[in-house]
Amino acid sequence: MNGSNKKIRKKIKEVKKEIKETPYNKSTSEHIGRLKAKLSQLKDKLDKRESSSSSKNGYEVKKSGDRTAVLVGYPSVGKSTLLSKCTSAESEVASYDFTTLKVIPGMLEYKGVRIQLLDVPGLIEGASSNRGKGKQVLSVIRNADLVIVMTDVVRKNDIIKIKKELYNAGIRLDRTPPKIDIKKRDRGGIKITSSVNQNINEDTIKAILKEYKISNAKIILKEKITVEDLVDKISGNRVYIPSLTVVNKIDKCNKNLKEGENGEIYISAKNEMNLGYLKNRILAKLDIKRIYLKPKDGGEVDLNDPLVVPKDGTIRSVCREIHGDFEEKFKYARIWGESAKFDGQQVGIEHKPKDGDIVSISTKKI
Repeated sequence: MNGSNKKIRKKIKEVKKEIKETPYNKSTSEHIGRLKAKLSQLKDKLDKRESSSSSKNGYEVKKSGDRTAVLVGYPSVGKSTLLSKCTSAESEVASYDFTTLKVIPGMLEYKGVRIQLLDVPGLIEGASSNRGKGKQVLSVIRNADLVIVMTDVVRKNDIIKIKKELYNAGIRLDRTPPKIDIKKRDRGGIKITSSVNQNINEDTIKAILKEYKISNAKIILKEKITVEDLVDKISGNRVYIPSLTVVNKIDKCNKNLKEGENGEIYISAKNEMNLGYLKNRILAKLDIKRIYLKPKDGGEVDLNDPLVVPKDGTIRSVCREIHGDFEEKFKYARIWGESAKFDGQQVGIEHKPKDGDIVSISTKKI
């Protein structure tokens, strides 16, 4: 650790201590808001410095398949075993910690969707502060489409710790970006409008903005927000990723469970218990739909090779998935399936097909 980073860490520790020791009430909310903004800036500054210094030795993972899911957990919870059971990847499995020392990719092919599964080195406490090459592991996680937080029946309490590490690294699980518009301007000060009653007062909002050196802006709040929401929005480097929580080694406690009270999925990777259920949950959580193309020659539709588009995707999304210039050449589409009023209905580019629909696209002549 170089001297400059050490100083930043010391400041972070001091600000955390002050936040902890400051009683929270109306009279201190403005001060706490400033402290949280300062803490976020210090963490972001340290993260940039450490990410830059470790980038040369980072984990490089080439994305493939339709979507990417990453297995995240402390060492020896069975991530490598799960990867080998769900894919054709060869990830070394042993009964000691830190077996996986690099990112192991595998391809889960399920119901026509190809999902790249990544087994990353086990996290340790302090990973968000770069312990155990934490920054390198977290950079892989930040680029995933789904985070699978994994532990075992003996260490269920680790789930909270893991999610805290991810939160501290700017990874927001199962959340959407706060509905806040910040329009900077040259003059006029800070003007705040909100469509709902707020628990955070205007002075606190202005104090946070001042900490980020924003003195002229129009702030539009479209939902109830917290100090953390505003800091996240201004920081602009948070990622919002869906997640699943998996509890492995259920065979050790003889429980016949599939899902817990908090939505956690119980499996035994070794004995392949509930893996089919897990795969279905992964598919559902990715928020995608499968669209099949009707061959121009009138042949059979290949139901093993769908196009995968976002759940709210339109025919435009289908065009982009086929080829980059299909969108420009688009004339009309015909559709068969749940979204069609009748088989072969002609639709436009903004039509939203449903999962399993069959589509035929006509393009303009070049």
